[in-house]
Amino acid sequence: SPQAPPTPAMVSAVLALAFVPLLLTLLLRSRHLLALLLRAVLLGWLRDRLSGVPREQRAFQYLLANAVPGDPRHVLSTFDRWSQRCEHLSCVGPVKGEREGVVRLLCERAPRTVLELGTYCGYGTVLLANAMPPGARLYTVEPDPRHAAVAEKVIRLAGFADEKVELIVGPSAEVIPRLRERHGLQRAQFVFMAHWKRCYLRDLRLLEEHGLLAEGATVLADNVLFPGAPRFLQYARSCGRYRCRLHRASLEYCPAIPAGVAELRYLGPG
Repeated sequence: SPQAPPTPAMVSAVLALAFVPLLLTLLLRSRHLLALLLRAVLLGWLRDRLSGVPREQRAFQYLLANAVPGDPRHVLSTFDRWSQRCEHLSCVGPVKGEREGVVRLLCERAPRTVLELGTYCGYGTVLLANAMPPGARLYTVEPDPRHAAVAEKVIRLAGFADEKVELIVGPSAEVIPRLRERHGLQRAQFVFMAHWKRCYLRDLRLLEEHGLLAEGATVLADNVLFPGAPRFLQYARSCGRYRCRLHRASLEYCPAIPAGVAELRYLGPG
């Protein structure tokens, strides 16, 4: 006898089975992102609500209990232990910081004036300040007053005084135009961007417009592939004002997630 035509339920089941390999592939490829989302966002949010203490303050309490005051390298390694074992914090981390880029470039270029955009908890600030040559000055900008309050304590715990590190609280779009007049920054020889990726291009243009980049200045922009700053990269590569190099690096404390660091060398207004 002739076979009955397939029912809609049978067709749906066959289609679903056909998509199983694709779904498994997507899950395998995105498992690291899902793990990061769970650890850095969902669990962090839950702990914030249950404890009533922000994760940044919890990290500082861990530093107070475990780090050696006045020892920047020990403060950084204690930060790393916290982020690897306890809770993820969005810091530059030891791989990009020590082994692959920031410290190496600072030692090579020996800048006298350094600008950091995105202080957060002060990890990058301590890293930069510890690698700068004697007599150099670091200006670091943090828009969130709560994060700035934690960063201030971390910076002082590491042993850096106001003469070496000046923490400026406020949105970068407002701070950059007044860096020269209010804070005495004439031209930065080294800029480290580690704040909101959507602000990278805007703030680079502001630095140009206000003449705050010394000729030959180095601009390092963190995590330009993930979460990503495509318009910033496109501008840096096409405007003719920079030599641009992209370093393939992983996201801090997540070696399976490629994030990237852009290294720009300022050639002048052109």
